[in-house]
Amino acid sequence: MDQPPEQDVAANPRQQAILRLVAEQGFATIEALARRFGTSAQTARRDIIQLSQAGLLQRFHGGAGPVGAVRLGYAEKRERQPAAKSRIGTALAALLPPRQSLFLDVGTTVEAAAVALAGRGGDRIFTNSMVAALAFARTEHPAVHVLPGRLGGGDGSLVGGETAAALANLSLDVAVIACSGFDAAGAPMDFDPEKVAIKRAAMAAARMTVLLCQAEKFGRGALVRVAPAQAFATLLSDEPPPEKLRQALLEAGVELRLA
Repeated sequence: MDQPPEQDVAANPRQQAILRLVAEQGFATIEALARRFGTSAQTARRDIIQLSQAGLLQRFHGGAGPVGAVRLGYAEKRERQPAAKSRIGTALAALLPPRQSLFLDVGTTVEAAAVALAGRGGDRIFTNSMVAALAFARTEHPAVHVLPGRLGGGDGSLVGGETAAALANLSLDVAVIACSGFDAAGAPMDFDPEKVAIKRAAMAAARMTVLLCQAEKFGRGALVRVAPAQAFATLLSDEPPPEKLRQALLEAGVELRLA
């Protein structure tokens, strides 16, 4: 089938509205678009396909985001910058007071932090990452709790209503959160709406949130805003952010620490 010309797509008022919505929100699911515009899921999917073929947005599983949002696979992420991630993990273990109740997010930087935290002991760990939990398996660290949920992908993440409900019953000292990029206002972003929902639930259950971010993510966008920059007490990275992002984070009251 021939791809629809860009001008034909742009002339469709519903599709123009979809483009505006994706630009504002960073991500839109097929189900949300169908509800918003009173169409079937099939029609919403067809709109996304046509807009993607015209180069106006980018298709992802279950929805769409802005053109240029790049999502790396888990295996590729594990191979990228392991030394930098290890330094970030070591710095986190040194930063946090002993005997904390901690939520550990999913992601390869948090997995490196789990390795560092396993070496100090005394913390009570809650996580939706099976990989992060396994970092404690070789230590005498009995207080590790894997949150219930549905498998969210090849990274060993657990997501869904059960996971969020379990977090709602907790009172934690620190939520350790990862991200995939930032928006212009300094808000961390990620790709998966279900994983973002768990990040937010953990942040709501914690008295403080620490954001871990390897420096190569500073220049990236993603699809879903995790929370405003001011929701994070500290950003821990291996290199300083670019000046514009640095200013946005400082204005939001985020403490910047380098590993």
